[in-house]
Amino acid sequence: MSNCCNKKKTVRAEEQRKKLINRLSRLEGQIRGIKGMVENDAYCTDILMQSAAASAAINAFNRELLDSHIRGCVARDIRNGNDEVIDDLLNTLYKLMK
Repeated sequence: MSNCCNKKKTVRAEEQRKKLINRLSRLEGQIRGIKGMVENDAYCTDILMQSAAASAAINAFNRELLDSHIRGCVARDIRNGNDEVIDDLLNTLYKLMK
């Protein structure tokens, strides 16, 4: 479970940190693969399919991180009477939905 602190940091459990880092490492590999496809003049639709897969992976990363944030940081702050966290969450969601 995540614990945010007043300095806008999140202390994550080691398991969660590893899970997020693994997702990011896979994304990094996907992006390198797409770059290689462009460098090697791969067919446009092939690149687009790989780009769509990377986009889906970023969305999955964001969903996992958002879930953790809501269940950990937001829930805790609301329980502690800090309703400002709701405005912060809404602003984040608005940005994600652009």
